[in-house]
Amino acid sequence: MKYLEDISLKHYNTFSIDVRARFFAEAQTEEDVIDLAGNLQDIHFPLLILGGGSNTLFTKDFPGTVIKISMKGIHVIKEDEDAVWVKAGAGENWDDLVEFCVNNGWGGLENLSAIPGNAGTSPVQNIGAYGVEMKDTFFELETFDLESKVKKIFSKEECGFGYRESIFKLKYKGRFIILNVTFRVLKKPVLHLEYGNIREELTLMKADHPGIADVREAICRIRSRKLPDPAVIGNAGSFFKNPVILPQQFENLKRSFPGIVSFQQDGKIKLAAAWMIEQCGWKGKRVGNAGVHSTQPLVLVNSGNATGSEIMNLRDEIRISVYEKFGVRLETEVNIV
Repeated sequence: MKYLEDISLKHYNTFSIDVRARFFAEAQTEEDVIDLAGNLQDIHFPLLILGGGSNTLFTKDFPGTVIKISMKGIHVIKEDEDAVWVKAGAGENWDDLVEFCVNNGWGGLENLSAIPGNAGTSPVQNIGAYGVEMKDTFFELETFDLESKVKKIFSKEECGFGYRESIFKLKYKGRFIILNVTFRVLKKPVLHLEYGNIREELTLMKADHPGIADVREAICRIRSRKLPDPAVIGNAGSFFKNPVILPQQFENLKRSFPGIVSFQQDGKIKLAAAWMIEQCGWKGKRVGNAGVHSTQPLVLVNSGNATGSEIMNLRDEIRISVYEKFGVRLETEVNIV
C-alpha cells in the first residue's frame, strides 16, 4: 500500500468533518491487509481502520495512521433449494449489496435498503431498520487478526450480536480487520411489513401484491423523505440508540407521558428516542454550525462547517434535556474518534 501524509479526511466521513490524518492508506485487496499486518512495526500508531465513514464522528486530527478498507466484490459461494449464500468484500457498498440480492429475487436484506456504509462495517454495530437487523440474514465473516496475524472466521454466534453492537464494537475493537461478510438470503422471501409505515407506502405505490423489490422501493422512498442525504448535508444517520427499559419503568413513564412511543423487544420496552428528542424541543433546532434534522430528530447534522466538538456539545445538551424530562439516558450509536 502507498502511504500518504497529512491527508484531509473530510471526504472519508459522511459528517464531512474536516480533520487530517498524519498518514493514510487504502487497502484494496486482502493482500494489502496482510502486508499491513506484517509491517505493523513500521506503522505510526494509533491505527484506525475506516470503512465507509458513515458511522464515525471525528473530533480532532488523527495523530496516527488511517487505513481505509476498500476490498470489493459480490459472489455467490453456494446455494440449495431454499437459500443462497452471498459473500461481499468488506469495502463493498452496503446498498449495492442489497440491490444485488433484490434484483436476483433473494430476500432478507430489502428492509435494510438505503442505509449508508459498507458491507464490512454492517456487522460491527449490527445495523437495523424497519423491523429487521443484519444478524437476521448474517451467516459468517472472515477477518484478519492483527495480533496473531492469521485469518479467522466468525460464525453468527461468535459475533455476539446485540442491539447495535457486536464483539467487534466492544471486546475486540481495533483487533480484527473484517475482510468479507457472507449472508444467507432466501429464494422464497418472507416479507416484513409491520414496522413503521411500510404498508402505507406500499398502498400509495399501488403495490397490492408486493414483492421484495416493492418493499425496497417503499423503504427507499420513506428514507429519502425522512433522512438527509450525506452528499447534501453532513450526517451519520441515527446518532442515538433507541433506549431499552424494563416494563415497570415504562409503566411509570406512561403515566406521566401517555403518548410515549414504544415497541416490545424481548420482554423489555424499546423507546423511540426520536419522539423524546422532539418532545424536548430539539427537532429542527440549530446551534452554531451543528443541528438536529427537521424531519428526523435522531439525526444530528453538520449545517455548515461544524467541528466534531460542536456536534458533541449538541449531543450532550440533547442527552441532558432528555434525562431531565424522562429520566432516560440516551446512548450514542455513532463511533467517536
